[in-house]
Amino acid sequence: MKAAVFHKPGDIRYDTVEDPRLEQDTDVILKVTSTAICGSDLHILSGGVPQPKPMVMGHEFMGIVEEVGKGVKNLKKGDRVVVPFPISCGHCFFCQHNASPACENSNYKHYGPDGDMADQKGAALFGYTDLYGGYSGGQAEYVRVPYADISPRVVPDNMTDEQVLFLTDIFPTGWSAIDWAQLKGGEVVAIFGSGPVGLMAQKAAWINGASRVIAIDPLNYRLEKAKAVNKVDTLNPHEVDVVEAIRSMTGGRGADVCVDAVGFEPERDLLDKAKALFNFEVGSMKVLDTAFKAVRRMGTVSIMGVYGSTYDNFPLHRVFDKGITLKMGQAPVLNYIDNLIELVKTEKVVLDDIITHTLPLSEVTHGYDIFNKKEEDCVKVVLKPWEQRKEIENAEPVKIEN
Repeated sequence: MKAAVFHKPGDIRYDTVEDPRLEQDTDVILKVTSTAICGSDLHILSGGVPQPKPMVMGHEFMGIVEEVGKGVKNLKKGDRVVVPFPISCGHCFFCQHNASPACENSNYKHYGPDGDMADQKGAALFGYTDLYGGYSGGQAEYVRVPYADISPRVVPDNMTDEQVLFLTDIFPTGWSAIDWAQLKGGEVVAIFGSGPVGLMAQKAAWINGASRVIAIDPLNYRLEKAKAVNKVDTLNPHEVDVVEAIRSMTGGRGADVCVDAVGFEPERDLLDKAKALFNFEVGSMKVLDTAFKAVRRMGTVSIMGVYGSTYDNFPLHRVFDKGITLKMGQAPVLNYIDNLIELVKTEKVVLDDIITHTLPLSEVTHGYDIFNKKEEDCVKVVLKPWEQRKEIENAEPVKIEN
């Protein structure tokens, strides 16, 4: 089959790889009809999240069930499903306590309680490095889905792929950020980053009763997208002092809730990069530090952007003095997905309005390039594995070791 294969930092290619096969009775093989490039994928592309050998990328995907393991009871061949990005066994302690991103069984090689930088991670994730299970991802024509009775959700026939594809990750992730803040209604929510997750958090904030939603991003084309699809206020840190602007909008207090939807790879200058190098840090926590300043006393900061290392000078004094509540981590998609499908079905939310590029999978390298470099006003790339399929003549399959 054809797939998007990571080879080394900066190198993702459209390659021939071996077809997936059923390995356990609880597996299904999915024919992928739509998949997407996520901001988290860029962390692998950059080398910020290390992957030592070739891997099929992608954790946002959906498709049609092609083969069914004999132990699968809830799915049959021909079912059209959307697949959450964390891999959950469904029966361990954490899966039974609504904490599927901490599943004890799916990441059997590198699971552990410590949460170290190079070992003892949580649940496995599709297409997200050996440390998170080594499972091939869904930026491919086919993908193996383990524990298939647990996570996949059958999609109504009258809904398009584009309407529901983002239930795999970015909408539940944005929803988590707001749900964790426990809005009561009337709050001011400031969301740092207007990429795909930030845009979804903006939608979730309105649905959950925010009185004002403020989008912060250094790229005006992304702020324009936020205004167009979510009717938010916008701030560009190149044009205003973001912290002072947020305080001026809130009677000097600061936002009730701040969401970090950027993570460890924000826009950085040479000084930021030099500091990270000197302190053996991966990227920067400058966005998070700004969120700590911008949130009001006794407010909440939700961290949905990825952080993968320790950071020097963490402002614990500010967090303590202001009484800030912190919530962070991988989104527990299974806690939300059924409710979120209903929101889409009943047209209470629109998700596909953030798509700026739809490409055949054969153009995956270009898709990553424009998404990573913020070219062509790119906000979200959807890939179609079966459109304009291009053969690689006489190509030997790239060996993918799970």
